[in-house]
Amino acid sequence: MLVSILEVEREIKEIFSYLHEHPETSWNEVHTTMYIKELLEKEGCRVTCFNDCTGLIAEIGTGHPVVAIRADMDALWQEVDGVFRANHSCGHDAHMTMVIGAIRLLLTTKFEGTVRFIFQPAEEKGNGALKMVEKGAVDNVNYLFGIHLRPIQELPTGKASPTIVHGAGCFMHVVINGDDSHGARPHLTSNSIDVITSINHLIKFINVDPQVPSSVKITSVQAGGGNKNIIPGNGSFSLDMRAQDNETMALLKEKVLKVFQDVQHLYNTEIEYYIESELPAAIVNEEAQEIMGLAISQVLGEEKCAQPLVTSGGDDFHFYTIKKPELKATMVGLGCDLKPGLHHPKMTFDHEMLLTGSEILKEAALIALSK
Repeated sequence: MLVSILEVEREIKEIFSYLHEHPETSWNEVHTTMYIKELLEKEGCRVTCFNDCTGLIAEIGTGHPVVAIRADMDALWQEVDGVFRANHSCGHDAHMTMVIGAIRLLLTTKFEGTVRFIFQPAEEKGNGALKMVEKGAVDNVNYLFGIHLRPIQELPTGKASPTIVHGAGCFMHVVINGDDSHGARPHLTSNSIDVITSINHLIKFINVDPQVPSSVKITSVQAGGGNKNIIPGNGSFSLDMRAQDNETMALLKEKVLKVFQDVQHLYNTEIEYYIESELPAAIVNEEAQEIMGLAISQVLGEEKCAQPLVTSGGDDFHFYTIKKPELKATMVGLGCDLKPGLHHPKMTFDHEMLLTGSEILKEAALIALSK
């Protein structure tokens, strides 16, 4: 079926508006899954959903090779104008839209092989990719491509990078277990706020190789209740750790745990922790990167193909290659006048780049299929 670029552009803008206005958080993308399922089935795609999780896999074409394109689906839960709600401030609504746009463009193109589309839940939790691996999303896949909007600080509008070199991330929840005490008797307990404050102070003095970007910081704290005259023995906090490579992340975690151990002895209290999720650093595949570079050059021109983009941000996309090392994968970074920044509650970007992203993904798939 012949379809004009203008028609595809109009359709994907409508799809984006719908997805943007109906955000759903990690593992709760129920309505989003059904919306995409119905949309793709109408296009003639073979769609597989799951009875124990959100997300779906769709395919067009037959035979080998098999090229996969992944889109993350979940929104963040954050405060917007004083109200906590689901919010697509990381661009996943755009990623889904661009992949759907690539499907529409590929359906009008002749090719040999199979293109698989992975609509993945729970990227923000860091474990959605692992679930899709479990579901067979990358079984028999030769090439895997992803896409992510990039903030204006990293990439100007109209340029795209053939790969995003993400860093590693580790997200930890820590609990201090102790006994409350009367405010007039601080000698009878350990104040969990003092414990957290000491940890926050000491982690700032952790040293790893200064040539490798890294950071560790507390991102949420809870201690005490409504009574001002009770010293809280119990408390909890969340920790966000980043490192540009997996080896530095391992060392960073080791040093953080040593801080916990030392503070625990200092205050004679109990500190427990568990890792909520981890994100591996990217391992770049040169062949996939080359394919994406060719696709960018065909769509935007060779001068608009930027260098590989190194960022301390993380993405569970890289679990696909860790679980299947022979998989040739890369994620394109798309410049789109994104500001003030990713995860900002009022993040905006140039919607004209939605079609551009779709075209780059389509061209990358066709080049890979021709291999």
